[in-house]
Amino acid sequence: MKRAPKRGWPSTIVGIVLLALMLFPVYWMVNASLQPAGNALHGAWFPFHPDFSGYATALRDQGRNLVTSLVVALGSVALSLALAAPAAYALAQFRLRGTNLVLFSVLIAQMVPGIVVANALYSAYTDLGLLNSYLGLLLADSTAGVPFAIIILRAFMQGIPREIIDAARVDGAGRLRVFRSVVLRVSANSLITTALFTFLFTWSDFLFALTLTTTETVRPITLGIYQYIGAHTNQWNAIMATAVLASVPAAVLLVVAQRHVAAGVTSGAVK
Repeated sequence: MKRAPKRGWPSTIVGIVLLALMLFPVYWMVNASLQPAGNALHGAWFPFHPDFSGYATALRDQGRNLVTSLVVALGSVALSLALAAPAAYALAQFRLRGTNLVLFSVLIAQMVPGIVVANALYSAYTDLGLLNSYLGLLLADSTAGVPFAIIILRAFMQGIPREIIDAARVDGAGRLRVFRSVVLRVSANSLITTALFTFLFTWSDFLFALTLTTTETVRPITLGIYQYIGAHTNQWNAIMATAVLASVPAAVLLVVAQRHVAAGVTSGAVK
């Protein structure tokens, strides 16, 4: 049996350099957020005397926008999973006519440019009164979350052994009970993976936020940062502090769900 070739120091050094280059913007964002107000280019390379006034300003001005993004993102995750999980199960386990056509339609929905969807929704929202509303943004972000969730969940649910489902049916469980008590529990890793990526899509959304909100009543954090730059060009510490605060939820979720994401992606790819 051949041993895997050992990687020498040159490969390690190259990897460290590439990692440092990729993480440098994150470091500079945190560093600039701890500098006094002023031009970020004139700040020190390390915050020896950190100034947290930027975070105080960011929380005062952008706290409501952070809450808005959190509400919309969590609502989009809940709606996407509620619609995609039953659809993915039906496409994976039931012998239905037109399954390939449905899957093709889902893929087409994923390829439609976001600006096209945003413009269409703007006209519809104007008539329905959904502009500048949490529900409007939630539904808009779900147009990207639902097709993605169907594709990921179906890939996993196709690998669920039919014997498990048949055994539950023999024990007297109905289709709904089987789906709720068996399929969803077995698919926990793929559900967490799908929920995480749907959350990230919604949390980082800018196009729908820019198109479907015209007031400060409902303003996600991405649009808040965009508006913030134009209004406070001298307070780069507050801008960077806002960016740091906006990155925290995504970073925490990635760390917490890392094990489930790896298992969910592997299970969906290998059947």
